[in-house]
Formats: sequence, C-alpha cells, structure tokens
Amino acid sequence: MMDYIRWIRSKVGHDRIFLNFSTAIVLNEEREVLLQMRGDKHAWGLPGGALELGESAEETVIREVYEETGLHIKVEYFQGVYTRYSDDYPNGDQAQPIAFVFVCSICGGTLSIDGEETLDLRFFPVTAAPPLFNQQQRDAFADFLHGRRGISR
Repeated sequence: MMDYIRWIRSKVGHDRIFLNFSTAIVLNEEREVLLQMRGDKHAWGLPGGALELGESAEETVIREVYEETGLHIKVEYFQGVYTRYSDDYPNGDQAQPIAFVFVCSICGGTLSIDGEETLDLRFFPVTAAPPLFNQQQRDAFADFLHGRRGISR
C-alpha cells in the first residue's frame, strides 16, 4: 500500500498515533553530514521519511534519501531507534514518531532539490552542523557524534 500516512489519517483524523520513520545520517568522503532544509518545517534536518506497508526500515531509508536528495546510499550501520518523542504537524496531525536511524555513505546519484519537500541540501562538518528541527533528530545526531550505537531511546 502506497502512502500509508494518508490512508491511516483517513481513518483516525488528526489524533495522536504512532508513525514509523527511517532517517539517515549521510556522510560524504570528507565525513561531512548532509542536511536537508525541510519544506514542512523550514528548518534543517536529516533526510528520511515514513515507512510504507511492506517495506523494511532499511529499504525505506534508501528510498526516502533518493526521493529527497537524488543520492543513492549504502547503509553502513544501524545507529539506533528513537521512540519517546512527540510531534505536531502544520496540518494538525499529531504523532509519536518512531525513528530508525542509519549511518550511510554515498554510492551514486546527483544532489537534487525539488523545492517543496526539500528546499535546500548542504554538507556540513559534523561538528559545525546547525541545530536540527526536532529533539528526536538532535538526540540521534548527538549519539552519532559521541560514538554511541544500538541506542534505544
């Protein structure tokens, strides 16, 4: 089933639900991190998106990074799963997002910006990245910076 979020929202409206996401910490050869200026939040974040029914978390992160950045990635390792968060979306939807975070390298493609979901893409030195748009991503990135893997928060 494509567009799981639209389908589930047609049944529950804006009520708080669990939503599952895969997120990538994408590093280039210089070990800089790729950040996406998100169209929905107008803030920097790690690329990624919602799992569709039938997809694995790893398949989702590969698909979503390509859709949002134009890059083909290789998953290097699983960073962790981040579950104790809350998010409210501009359209009124509420969720407890569950994010599976992977550290990835680039294996092809060309950076591309669609101007809607992605407003900008930039590589930043990992120690000089701007603040990320939510606490979930900030925690995941902090764990990455401190070498913590297999985290479950």
